[in-house]
Amino acid sequence: MKHARPSSPRHIAVDLLSMVLDKGRLLDDVLDDSRLKDLDERDRGFVRMLLGTTLRRLGQIDALIAHCVDKPMRAGAAWAEHALRLGICQLMFLDVPPHAAISTSVDLVKGGSQAGFAKLLNAVLRRLDRDGREMVAAQDAGLLNTPEWLWRSWGRAYGEDVARAIASAHLAEAPMDITVAADPQGWAERLEAEILPTGSLRRSGGGAVAGLPGFDEGKWWVQDAAAALPALLLGDVKGKAVADLCAAPGGKALQLAAAGADLTALDRSAKRLVRFTDNLRRLGLTANVVEADAGAWVPPQPFDAILLDAPCSATGTLRRHPDVARHKNPAEVMKLAGVQARLLRAAVGMLKPGGLLVYCTCSLEPEEGPEQIAALLAEGAPLERLPIVAEEVGGLSELITPEGDLRTLPCHLGDRGGMDAFFAARLRKV
Repeated sequence: MKHARPSSPRHIAVDLLSMVLDKGRLLDDVLDDSRLKDLDERDRGFVRMLLGTTLRRLGQIDALIAHCVDKPMRAGAAWAEHALRLGICQLMFLDVPPHAAISTSVDLVKGGSQAGFAKLLNAVLRRLDRDGREMVAAQDAGLLNTPEWLWRSWGRAYGEDVARAIASAHLAEAPMDITVAADPQGWAERLEAEILPTGSLRRSGGGAVAGLPGFDEGKWWVQDAAAALPALLLGDVKGKAVADLCAAPGGKALQLAAAGADLTALDRSAKRLVRFTDNLRRLGLTANVVEADAGAWVPPQPFDAILLDAPCSATGTLRRHPDVARHKNPAEVMKLAGVQARLLRAAVGMLKPGGLLVYCTCSLEPEEGPEQIAALLAEGAPLERLPIVAEEVGGLSELITPEGDLRTLPCHLGDRGGMDAFFAARLRKV
């Protein structure tokens, strides 16, 4: 399909949105598109913001289209529909002047096989420029932007009020959180960041990560505040034989290596392990890196401690990965729950008596968190729960469940920008 200015930021954005919504590609993967590297930093940032906001607000955007168009756009009009979605995002949710949002969106379909939709795009966008803000104000944003199956799941697990708070937290772009190897106060000043109660640094300013002070020197790495908690639950790991069984891309493994653990970092993905070893090298840390399936791998000797950050639906990361809501479904959650159960039981066999196991997932779904631990204990696994206390998570008692597990939610630290959703349980082998 031929279109004018194939290298313009908006043209690239339509292509990338199509890859995510029509071909099931991950947003992080498509943002590695070589055409973005040819743009200047400002245009790259615009494409990222435009795609992220469109995916976060997709339910609202599609509801606006349905309000303005008598019948759905036909299947062969995907390019025009994506151009319209991006135009509405600019008009309603980004500070793009109306004339620019409208004219550039219409130009995207002119000259191509879907040029016949140019008049429709122009009419819809002009109507929304006139009436759209009142329409948006009347929308139930949380409900519209959350797939129905997720809304039902969160309502059952957390109640409607919390489900709404979770959905609202997903509408805002997540700030940059940083884990430092040492001197958090000093790096907070250098990076213009605040220190969160949990110990992570939170930076609200923009800029390329690699251009910030200390990155090249390996003094810190980017890691959501919630994602930094599970590794801390193993306590003092200095000199201990520790395994991270699903290590890549490696934030938690880096924490364990920096804390002095004799670390075995295992993952089944060779590609992801390359990124992890690059980070090890940048940070000057060491680990025994193993490419293997943790469910089948047999270690030469049992470990003092194990971290199992199991593969999951990642529904707890929608603040950073809004495309996840469009890729997952209940069947995949159940499939992944089976994988988690297999890995959990394998991990128990790798652990020394008295050793600690921390199981965690970045999921909001109970099937991938508390239900896994309940089933494991109910079947008589030689484990006992070692409850987590508020002092281990910066005094934030709201992060601790009645059972003594960790349960962070996107609406926690809401006045400071929220955090990813994580579940973690700590178990001791008896």
